[in-house]
Amino acid sequence: MSHPAITDMQAKMKKAVDHTLHEFSAIHTGKATPAMVESVMVEAYGTMTPLKQCAAISTPDARLIQIQPWDVSLMKAIVKGIQEANLGFNPIPDSKVIRVPLPEMSRERRLEFVKNAHRLAEEGRVQVRNIRRDTMEVLKKAKKDGKISEDDEKRLEKDVQAATDKAIKDVNDHLAHKEKDLLAV
Repeated sequence: MSHPAITDMQAKMKKAVDHTLHEFSAIHTGKATPAMVESVMVEAYGTMTPLKQCAAISTPDARLIQIQPWDVSLMKAIVKGIQEANLGFNPIPDSKVIRVPLPEMSRERRLEFVKNAHRLAEEGRVQVRNIRRDTMEVLKKAKKDGKISEDDEKRLEKDVQAATDKAIKDVNDHLAHKEKDLLAV
């Protein structure tokens, strides 16, 4: 017997871990990836739009991001958006594409990114623990209301703890991998 609160909790925890991993992908390791710039907001046709909705983003090599706008008239807005996002990139417009070379990362910059990754991981772990707390409250209320027995409550609490431990381990594993990538020269 699986309680609906457990199913709900597992979905929320997966979402929290996935969100943390997505945040990790935005931290660049010296290797170019489209995720570094795809969420940059660009003023297109009078509204703020994510870059990935108004241009094709590719990485022809490990040190370069290439952006090809769907509409060439957006070139200036895209360059301005990347500069205003303060990512440490200097976009170079070149006829119909924008080239974004990645600067060489200093040791201090790498350590700054590691610190940022640790902060994001902690936010992810806090999210997971909050989901755990909320689920435990739901189970306690269900027991108090007579919907589940004390034995079921104990068993379900163990399931909640196991899921929490797994989600936190996933975040920690990905943090260790990201830290290794960031510190590799």
